Amino acid sequence: MPNTKKKTISSRPRKTTKKKDPLDHLTHTLRYKFCVSGAAETGHCAKDSQKKAEEVGKEIAKRGLVLVTGATTGMPYWSAKGAKAEGGIVIGLSPAASKLAHIKSYHLPTDHHDLIIYTGFDYSGRNLLLTRSADAIITICGRVGTLNEFTIGFEDHKPMGVLEGSGGTADYIRELLEKSHRGFGNVVFSSDPAELVEKLLVMIHEEEEKNGISGRLAA
Repeated sequence: MPNTKKKTISSRPRKTTKKKDPLDHLTHTLRYKFCVSGAAETGHCAKDSQKKAEEVGKEIAKRGLVLVTGATTGMPYWSAKGAKAEGGIVIGLSPAASKLAHIKSYHLPTDHHDLIIYTGFDYSGRNLLLTRSADAIITICGRVGTLNEFTIGFEDHKPMGVLEGSGGTADYIRELLEKSHRGFGNVVFSSDPAELVEKLLVMIHEEEEKNGISGRLAA
């Protein structure tokens, strides 16, 4: 007897299992890493620089970004505090080779960080790893060490943000670039933390669009 039962055609697309390409950035949710570089000793910084550093950390966390610091005191520390207040992720790169040396020899803090990597490369080596690991670098106040981190980032063509009015190195960078005859590269300036973070995000997006690797930012 012939089968008179009608076949039902589903409007739903057939489920297929597609293997994700691990090299395809669009299948990942990698977060951008923003480094805060600044004075560990803040006596020469602007009076509101500590508050501004915390605001920078908060703005980084609000956007779902990861804050990277030199696991030190001062401006990086206060930015870490601000990021953690907003539930953000903070990673520190220490100049020390161990937790013991970090605390006992370098006298550096461990709070307000989710993870501290002990590089064992002292300050100059740590500075290189710190800036290389970041997608963007923000300078707040600063001394010579901060200037070292800035010039490394500048030579690497990193997106660089300078918080003007925070004192120290940050307030000399514009003049320094003008007199160095190298142009301003990827450096942007602002005295407003939110605006500075937003400028850097726009720069990163534009650069990744140009290079065909956009879509890495987690929602």
